[in-house]
Amino acid sequence: MEKLIDLHTHSSESDGSMTPAQLVRHAADSGLSAIALTDHDTVKGLAQAMEEGKKAGIEVVPGIEISASSQAETHILGYYIDTGNRMLASKLDECFKLRLKRNEVTCRKLNELGFNIDLDEIRKLAGGQIIGRAHFARLMVDKGYAGSVKEAFDLYLGSGKYAYCGEQRLTDEEAVKLIKSSGGMAFAAHLHHTKLEGDELRAFLIRLKDAGLDGVEGIYTEYTEEMGRRYRALAAELGLLISGGSDFHGANKPHIAIGKGTGNLRIPYEILENIKSAKEKADNEKI
Repeated sequence: MEKLIDLHTHSSESDGSMTPAQLVRHAADSGLSAIALTDHDTVKGLAQAMEEGKKAGIEVVPGIEISASSQAETHILGYYIDTGNRMLASKLDECFKLRLKRNEVTCRKLNELGFNIDLDEIRKLAGGQIIGRAHFARLMVDKGYAGSVKEAFDLYLGSGKYAYCGEQRLTDEEAVKLIKSSGGMAFAAHLHHTKLEGDELRAFLIRLKDAGLDGVEGIYTEYTEEMGRRYRALAAELGLLISGGSDFHGANKPHIAIGKGTGNLRIPYEILENIKSAKEKADNEKI
């Protein structure tokens, strides 16, 4: 039987609905061989996830997804990071404080559109410390303001929409360098969100590669077949690795299944093997 993986998932430590342990068990029950927990701007769930991985017999990659400022929406995935890195902890604390301000802006903008959204309601729904747009979207669905989480993003919360706030603490290059300084492998997530194509996307990736970028998310839930082929070809041209993930959020994005996305996602274990081999080579070169 082919070994399949998912290298882009979220728990209740950011904007997912499952605890890290529940997420790992769910991945194991779904037949996956490995997952990466990549919560937004936090590593607080990794210890729990990795411990549960040992119990459930599934490989857990310590990861993160860092939000970064750029021309459009840019997120950088980090794999095999050192969760005890002091610089990482300091910068993530700064990111958390700015996130609080972003949430206030999103809430205000939604209310300006005529929706009755209160931050206390969002905090109660989120449960944890970190509030993300998926929490706003879920509350909008619960209140009947949107027919689905996807619709809430498409109409109000996605990049370029009225209630979207793109202010970030780190630039895209700083996010890459932070991941690298914490011993991790850095990958540009969901490339279509950057709104860049052709030469502009190539220049964007070359610039980030110069900062230390290791790869791109070449397999992703929202990619069409043509988009995926184009991004993977560009990665090969630039000498970048590829990763792949569903962007699973549990009940906060119920249309996305772990490891499968909207139904047809397939991420072979070979992708993770390539990432591990590249990291081992890089680590040996440092010695």
